[in-house]
Amino acid sequence: MFKKLLIANRGEIACRVIKSARKMGISTVAVYSDADRQALHVEMADEAVHIGPPQANQSYIVIDKIMDAVRQTGAEAVHPGYGFLSENPKFAEALEAEGVAFVGPPASAIVAMGDKITSKKLAKEAGVSTVPGYMGLIADAEEAVKISNEIGYPVMIKASAGGGGKGMRIAWNDQEAREGFQSSKNEAASSFGDDRIFIEKFVTQPRHIEIQVLADKHGNYLWLNERECSIQRRNQKVIEEAPSPFLDPETRRAMGEQACRLAAAVNYCSAGTVEFIVDADKNFYFLEMNTRLQVEHPVTELITGIDLVEQMIRVANGEKLPFTQDEIPINGWAIESRLYAEDPYRNFLPSIGRLSRYRPPAELAQPFMAVRNDTGVFEGGEISMYYDPMIAKLCTWGPDRAMAIEYMRNALDEFEVEGIGHNLPFLSAVMDHERFIRGDITTAFIAEEFPEGFNGVELGEAEQEKVAAVAAGMYRVAEIRRTRITGTMDNHKRKVGKEWVVTIGKREFPVEVEADRNGTTAHIDGQSIVMRSDWTPGDRLCKVEIDGVPHAFKVQKISSGYRVRYRGADMKVRVYTPRRAELARLMPEKMPADTSRLLLCPMPGLIVKLDVQVGDVVEEGQALCSVEAMKMENILRAEKHATVVKINAGPGDSLAVDDVIMEFE
Repeated sequence: MFKKLLIANRGEIACRVIKSARKMGISTVAVYSDADRQALHVEMADEAVHIGPPQANQSYIVIDKIMDAVRQTGAEAVHPGYGFLSENPKFAEALEAEGVAFVGPPASAIVAMGDKITSKKLAKEAGVSTVPGYMGLIADAEEAVKISNEIGYPVMIKASAGGGGKGMRIAWNDQEAREGFQSSKNEAASSFGDDRIFIEKFVTQPRHIEIQVLADKHGNYLWLNERECSIQRRNQKVIEEAPSPFLDPETRRAMGEQACRLAAAVNYCSAGTVEFIVDADKNFYFLEMNTRLQVEHPVTELITGIDLVEQMIRVANGEKLPFTQDEIPINGWAIESRLYAEDPYRNFLPSIGRLSRYRPPAELAQPFMAVRNDTGVFEGGEISMYYDPMIAKLCTWGPDRAMAIEYMRNALDEFEVEGIGHNLPFLSAVMDHERFIRGDITTAFIAEEFPEGFNGVELGEAEQEKVAAVAAGMYRVAEIRRTRITGTMDNHKRKVGKEWVVTIGKREFPVEVEADRNGTTAHIDGQSIVMRSDWTPGDRLCKVEIDGVPHAFKVQKISSGYRVRYRGADMKVRVYTPRRAELARLMPEKMPADTSRLLLCPMPGLIVKLDVQVGDVVEEGQALCSVEAMKMENILRAEKHATVVKINAGPGDSLAVDDVIMEFE
């Protein structure tokens, strides 16, 4: 077995690989850019080598710099993680020439499958179902429009060397095809150094289901069941689960066998993933093969008990796979929620900054439940604008899908993140969504269920009553503590009453709170809610049993109450005495500032293009400018008919959130 492994990556995947290597007794080497000097993967590794500036194209994807680190440390093998150099055949060839093992497939397989155009041709030859499309090279936007019309809208415009949702657009008409072609080409060039584009038919109402394959160098090809990855935003996966709630055993086996047939056609070895589009009738079509470890691999590990990173390392060392197809189980159900540094209230645009608070839920591995958090950040660390916005992958496992979802709800409620925008509220909203609970999902789920974007969650009456009861209970505890601190003599202490009025938004809840040795009881709307908790004033997380069922509320003290975050809702909860509630009703409501005549930068980023100039009259939906952030190009559009009267920034300017880009009249 190898004695030293270099991880040519960063963030949570580098940390993940280090964990398996450590378990196997293998020493690890991290590489890092200027932006990652204090990163978690650097701290976890046995050695670390600096490789350059923050920009990936000057550090993490420069083959010569990684090779220098290999030589400098004497690493015998390199695990590429995903992204960066993981699917670069030149990198695999450079390692082979150096006599260093690449923990991945041979370069020939990367070439065959890494290029989406070539891979579709090979898949068709191997008898794998494929989607209709144009696999040739496309010269310009006008040719893209012509091809799109021949295939028939809607179409998917994709970077041939792409992955992770980068360089990908859906077009429903000529204008979107023209714009999508250019944006995909730009993203592909900056992210992969390869701007080739192809176009294929976009299957409406599709499910995105992928098969995990694992192969060794001795001709053994296995499929480790499937993952459902249909909850996507901008073609980027958000929530994954294993197995799929949609597949039957016959379809699962057919997909698995085709995936292995494709892997065998290119002499594949190591872990890889064959992605399929599946329609409502369970017809499936080859999408692409990722010749690397997938982001969502933990859910497969949780239902099979197989450490994929360990098996990749053993395969690279020439070992045979230690199990057969019949020995691969589906044990229970696993769900993964991707925690992104992005603001769901601003159309999920990237967010950067310092993690002033980062407290994941405790990881557990018990016979009937598991909680796992793969992460690459820590409290006090910086979320940089240079890399992918994903900062953690929260996974739960249970004996069935309903329990896995329930465990995920609680884990999301316990996850504390402050200092940046993040998508925890949205993830919670999905877990409580009726369609998701039924398993009635497609890749259009987010677009269909959140057509106006995510504007937060409004809890139902029963859930609001729980929040009101908990807030009143907490406020009572805090008031008792305050009177004990300020009181001088027992007979002079201010009495803490039982009667409270809790307001959540425009709703009022009269609550009567009583406490005894058995806990606290809140009487609200004719019902009694029994609570038990060891919460003390100042705690930011309130774990409480409500009628015997565990709940978690993120709380922060504000004037006369708390900011409470629970199940995706973010609420200002005020707790008053009855008299103070009367006075509070008389207070005027503060109105927000009018920004309707301004184009504000929705996220920190770099302006790459201006599409208008002063004096232009713009219409609703017209492109105004493009802003690049975290490797994604975002087109900002006009919200209504207006005239541009002032432009405050131009191409090359770096902007912060809410900086004014242009003004209208």
